[in-house]
Amino acid sequence: MAVKIGLLGLGTVGTGTAQILLDPSGRNPLLKEITIDRVGVRSPDKPRLVQFPPEVITTDLEAIVTDQDIVIVVELLGGLEPARSLIVQAIAQGKHVVTANKAVIARYGDEIYEAANQAGVYVLLEAAVGGGIPIIKPLKQSLGANRITEIIGIINGTTNYILTEMTTAGADFDDVLADAQRLGYAEADPTADVDGLDAADKIAILASLGFGGRVHREDVYCEGIRQISAADIAYADKLGFVIKLLAIAKGSAGQESQTLQLRVHPTLVPKEHPLANINGVYNAILVQGDPLGQVMFYGPGAGAGPTASAVVSDVMNIVAILQSSGQAQNLDPLLSCVHQHSCQITPIEAVESRFYARFLCGDSPGVIGHLGTSFGNYQVSLESVVQIGFQEELAEIVVVTHHVREQNFRAALAEIRTLEAIKNIPSILRVL
Repeated sequence: MAVKIGLLGLGTVGTGTAQILLDPSGRNPLLKEITIDRVGVRSPDKPRLVQFPPEVITTDLEAIVTDQDIVIVVELLGGLEPARSLIVQAIAQGKHVVTANKAVIARYGDEIYEAANQAGVYVLLEAAVGGGIPIIKPLKQSLGANRITEIIGIINGTTNYILTEMTTAGADFDDVLADAQRLGYAEADPTADVDGLDAADKIAILASLGFGGRVHREDVYCEGIRQISAADIAYADKLGFVIKLLAIAKGSAGQESQTLQLRVHPTLVPKEHPLANINGVYNAILVQGDPLGQVMFYGPGAGAGPTASAVVSDVMNIVAILQSSGQAQNLDPLLSCVHQHSCQITPIEAVESRFYARFLCGDSPGVIGHLGTSFGNYQVSLESVVQIGFQEELAEIVVVTHHVREQNFRAALAEIRTLEAIKNIPSILRVL
């Protein structure tokens, strides 16, 4: 007997999902057991690539989550509301949920997971992070025997495209952003992408799964890429780096109470590092664990096809369980989400990192010596100091530090800003 699903949203990903389910030929035969019973949309008269009979389309989204014939609700609306409320209501009705909504899961995952576990239903979210890249299920299942110590990723295709274009074309941020918007890689309002908010949602989800603990989205330190200039791209290249927006979760795994570093920021990545060669709209996620070591997941991180692929794989997982057991009241612990403890997040001031900083200075004797003295006053050790040249009669000096606590580095910068010769510090970036 076919399993009926309700589809909330028929935008880019919803359309891709429908196309897969309506054309099962040559795919897994399980797809033939899945029927789209209802489709919820906000604008019923909008032209669409996939056509459904009029009785299937509705603007009454709540009627879908309360329909007794529907077994799985697929939420592809995006945004916080009404998506969150509909997910919670679907769970209360005993329905399984598949979602691609990273914003809702990052902020309300605790509430949603707890409700789902109490109701004995699944909430699967493979499509919420990394588009078509399988990363959620591997963290839950394939890597489950490991103590995860680090998750580092390029998990926003828009910013990766912008930084790649800035690197290859030598263009400035504003020009490349305009091109990305014209090509459809960036939204008209690019805030969530270029300010790092989208990546912060995703790393919060990955950290909660990888480290088995509750993570509060507001605890993720976040910087975007608006301040990156063509000059920084060029100097990074000369120093042997490329600049990428990285999402980072680091901690000691396997403890009942642990402290995590959880941050998103542009980073100088050594050219020999695996993430340095991830370009365009592609995503990649490095996972470090014991005893596995390091493994990388790579592929298209967004788009109708890749994301819909992940959505339908989650639907198939639930259908397979229902067909094999007849019900899913006893949840598979490797598919459901259970938090073992709460994660404490290390304040950014206490995180140790290497830094890149670019200074514009008056051309006076002893400037580099004054910089060195101020850094030394706060135990900041310098790996390299390079005077690049001049910019409008100001000497341009670039420094790269050894590992140092952020608090010490910031204190040193505060002192440096008081030096008469220092006119501006246009760039401060972390180094992997």
